[in-house]
Amino acid sequence: MSDVFADLVGQNEPVATLRQAAAAAARVVAGEQVAAGAMTHAWIFTGPPGSGRSVAARSFAAALQCERGGIGCGECHGCHTTLGKTHADVRFVVPEGLSIGVNEMRALVLRAASAPSGGRWQIVVIEDADRLTEQAGNALLKAIEEPPPRTVFLLCTPSTHPDDISVTIRSRCRVVALRQPPADAVAEVLVRRDGIAPDVAAWAAAASQGHVGRAKRLANDTDARGRRDAVLSVPRRLSGVGACFEAASALIKAAEAEAAEQLVETDAAERASLEQALGAGGTGRGAAGAMRGAAGQIKDLERRQKSRATRSKRDALDRALVDLAGFYRDVLVTNMRAPVSVVHTDVAAQSEAAAGRWSPESALRRLEAVLACRQAIDENVKPEIAVEAMMLTLWRG
Repeated sequence: MSDVFADLVGQNEPVATLRQAAAAAARVVAGEQVAAGAMTHAWIFTGPPGSGRSVAARSFAAALQCERGGIGCGECHGCHTTLGKTHADVRFVVPEGLSIGVNEMRALVLRAASAPSGGRWQIVVIEDADRLTEQAGNALLKAIEEPPPRTVFLLCTPSTHPDDISVTIRSRCRVVALRQPPADAVAEVLVRRDGIAPDVAAWAAAASQGHVGRAKRLANDTDARGRRDAVLSVPRRLSGVGACFEAASALIKAAEAEAAEQLVETDAAERASLEQALGAGGTGRGAAGAMRGAAGQIKDLERRQKSRATRSKRDALDRALVDLAGFYRDVLVTNMRAPVSVVHTDVAAQSEAAAGRWSPESALRRLEAVLACRQAIDENVKPEIAVEAMMLTLWRG
């Protein structure tokens, strides 16, 4: 890699803004004067899923730590360690559960107040900042209002709506709005960076609806393709009320299985590491007493793992709902003869047949039902209830 922004796909204008800010930041470190607003201490990266919010934040952090005048060379120690998430002055907050709590945020803000060890910047990258609790948001707000001179906060959030990020925090940040990258740009990255065959890359980029990580997974993972195929078969399986409930149950179970598969090794390793640290396997009265006294720590680990599993399950379910929404979008596009490409080219015959049976209004109602299900789950409606209601609407039209 010769550029830290190389993997930020289809975002030319935001990249130009970030390059200018990183160059200004380098001049600040060198003791030079820069124009007001050229560099600020708090940023929000916003955009739809797959637009590259976390990639943009990480790339910008690397450019700020770049030892070659903030150009983001991708080759120096500062760039390498930041991109690898091992830089001593860059902290990444990735919520494992449904929210980021106030205690975690207070500890992070306290650490961020220290001077950078490398002489450049202390950087805090908060992925999914929309999961901050109200109290955590208030703790962060205080730090943003009175920032240390060499600390930068980079927040990633789906939008700047008050439900995602508070208006008060937003008003103190510079917003970088990312867009969904075009399929051809995603395909180019898959070919160049990951060595994926051009035809497979083109299909995966379209099927993922511009989500780079999802496109890579579809191109390389047969299990991911199998799960997608199962989701796209849902519309033709909805033959009655019973079939609706069966399809809902299958969708939920598939999300649970995918989440469990992803977390089983991580959970086991975390528990083994904790037990070893607490003296598991030791002998004697002292070791036994230590393990008895460790019950609270083990219980806390289990609580955090349960919360992470819930989040992972919902993320897996949301990916399935995005695929399903893409199918009904294809039906509507075909029905209206819109001059745009369908998302799921491999099941175009199926969406075309559905367009012949449903009116545009009916296709739109089905698409809205899927989007409403996603929103309901995001608002903590029980997934089983939200998915069952969606399936009934998809069947009735």
